[in-house]
Amino acid sequence: MTIRITGTGSYIPSIVEKNEDFYNHQFLNADGSAINSPNEVIVKKFKAITGIQERRYIKAALLNSDIAFYAAGKAIEDAKIDKESLDYIIVAHNYGDVKHNEEQSDTVPSIASRVKHLLQIKSPKCVGYDLLFGCPGWIEGVIQAKAFIASGIAKRCLVIGSETLSRVVDKHDRDSMIYSDGAGAVIVEESDEAGGILAHETATYALDEAHFIFFGETNHPEITEKRKYIKMYGRKIYEFALTNVPTALKSCLEKSGKSITDIKKILIHQANEKMDEAIVERFYKLYNMEMPEGIMPMSINTLGNSSVATVPTLFDMILKGELTDHDINKGDIIMFASVGAGMNINAIVYQY
Repeated sequence: MTIRITGTGSYIPSIVEKNEDFYNHQFLNADGSAINSPNEVIVKKFKAITGIQERRYIKAALLNSDIAFYAAGKAIEDAKIDKESLDYIIVAHNYGDVKHNEEQSDTVPSIASRVKHLLQIKSPKCVGYDLLFGCPGWIEGVIQAKAFIASGIAKRCLVIGSETLSRVVDKHDRDSMIYSDGAGAVIVEESDEAGGILAHETATYALDEAHFIFFGETNHPEITEKRKYIKMYGRKIYEFALTNVPTALKSCLEKSGKSITDIKKILIHQANEKMDEAIVERFYKLYNMEMPEGIMPMSINTLGNSSVATVPTLFDMILKGELTDHDINKGDIIMFASVGAGMNINAIVYQY
């Protein structure tokens, strides 16, 4: 028996927010002081570092649970399964349902229960729960699904990564330009086919790193509302990722029994183009190799950083032929990898 992904689906929001749309924002430093550069210069520098030209936001009437449901429905259809056959629905997110122009996040009932309700699944034996694990949440959900199936307590799981970061960004913070919305879903189940999930690796660094990404107040000193926004120490995260992610990838690959030369694609969390390139370059340098051309498909330039949704949406886009110059074929060895709040790192070696 192997454990494989048998269906994929994604939801890409329809609202396109271009870099030029930030020209009228009032960006401030974390201490509330003015930034001595015009917004055009700030945005140009941002694009050079992150690779982001535009990002996607959901419509005002939608919620995170809605787009998670849309992606889930597509994955179920792609896998050609009966939704009543699902044993688990695992939804990775970070901020629950945040309504447009409202401060409070809604997490009761869980996003997974809401998705199950929207899917109209009747069986009470289909268990739904949420997973809070930062940006690596969807990969960790797949790892958990594998554990359920390998232990014999489940045969088929729906794993979703869905987030609406546009609802928790501080418009006075330059980092707000990074974040976006989106949802990706997969069906994970036991199979008689070869391949599937070959190995995984997970680590949490929380001694000094736990608060590198956090919830904080607006950068604007005259705004007194109690609302909190997603905040981060970008330089610390960059240094952390470059130090720790390549070794995690190497450890995962060694567990799989595969060679570095076997890898066809590395689908890494789309957080920052320069950072992702540096991570993969360092990974290959551990084997005294140069990073192969085309090894790392990217969607961040048009979709931004949608947290838990970036890896599953990227995977779905490649399989559906929606990403130019990239494909994954039967038997290909690929890696999923992510780093994010916690600070958490994880990876999977997968044979398609």
